[in-house]
Amino acid sequence: MRKMFNSAIVESFKAKETPFYYYDLSLLKETLNECKTAADQYHFHVHFALKSNFNDKVLNIIKSKGYGADCVSGGEINKAIEIGFKKEQIVFAGVGKSDAEINFALDQDIFSFNVESIQELEVINELAAAKGKIASVAIRINPNVDAHTHHYITTGLDENKFGINTWDLPAVSETLKACKNLSFLGIHFHVGSQITDMNVFKSLCIKVNEMQLWFEERGMPVKVLNVGGGLGVDYYHPDENSIPDFDSYFKIFNDFLEVKPHQEVHFELGRALVAQCSSLISKVLYIKNGIKKNFAIIDAGMTELMRPALYQAYHKIENLSKAEGLGLTVEGSLNHTPHTSNLFYDVVGPICESSDCFGKEVNLPETKRGDLIALRTAGAYGEVMASAYNLRSAIRHVYSEG
Repeated sequence: MRKMFNSAIVESFKAKETPFYYYDLSLLKETLNECKTAADQYHFHVHFALKSNFNDKVLNIIKSKGYGADCVSGGEINKAIEIGFKKEQIVFAGVGKSDAEINFALDQDIFSFNVESIQELEVINELAAAKGKIASVAIRINPNVDAHTHHYITTGLDENKFGINTWDLPAVSETLKACKNLSFLGIHFHVGSQITDMNVFKSLCIKVNEMQLWFEERGMPVKVLNVGGGLGVDYYHPDENSIPDFDSYFKIFNDFLEVKPHQEVHFELGRALVAQCSSLISKVLYIKNGIKKNFAIIDAGMTELMRPALYQAYHKIENLSKAEGLGLTVEGSLNHTPHTSNLFYDVVGPICESSDCFGKEVNLPETKRGDLIALRTAGAYGEVMASAYNLRSAIRHVYSEG
């Protein structure tokens, strides 16, 4: 077990203005190293999905470990280049790329566009021709594989807006052959997010094998198999399972993906790399005890962490000001006396919306005004989704190093 907090860390939080994101950079580096080691066994290439986290310190560490960048907007491409990601390791995905974004990506000579419609192929070809460039493209195919996750983060079914459906592939083939300023690089898939059932990835491999054979039979060699990302993390036990099982994840693709000698296999991981390295730290403003409900009102809101309001997502909530919250002995608990009485609280934020709730009936030690609260596993889709609604202040950060 790897504990994120100890008494010294919590003591240091007392002098800092809340709410803020706390980043355990040593855990981030350890996670990146384990993922890289597991992927390198099979010569797999991993791009980091910037949509999950674009904190500069985090990105600099990820770049330093040799990862590529998976971007879904012109702004993310610009950020990746500013940080120093190699242009030949940048891929541009997204169902709605604007002309301005495509032109910017063309100017940067990125590795590949992951294309999601026939019309997009035609637009990229036209814009590339105007610049006298050849754009490398991978065709994102909707494999109709059910990821068995929340319907808002499932992307690989026929009913989803993402990717090209299989019945459109003949038209895709004809379009690619007609577009002289496009170079067909490979095929791309992404079935969803927060996937913990490895059988989903096995099913994906079977689909990928079918699709690459389809292209090969039509004289279109597939150089890159991009299988996306989606590997989930343990939101319920962040200390016990702080690093995902990358070995098992990559082994699935090694065992079931039919990779030819001339092919590369690419991944686009986000959440699995950064989710556990950060927690949102907040302070209790008020306690409202009632007959039916006890409310712990904290100074972080859906403006700092949107996932519970948007996805009904679970984040483990801990009271860091109590010995139980740290999992410490009484001697290591900032000299607090042990608390034996727990209460159930609805932990809510200050935003003027009923959906501004982080957890209902959360079992916590008796909680007081001023107690420090940690919302765990917030490193992915946390600060990137923050807003200024209610004219909230900008996100603050605290790092374990420096």
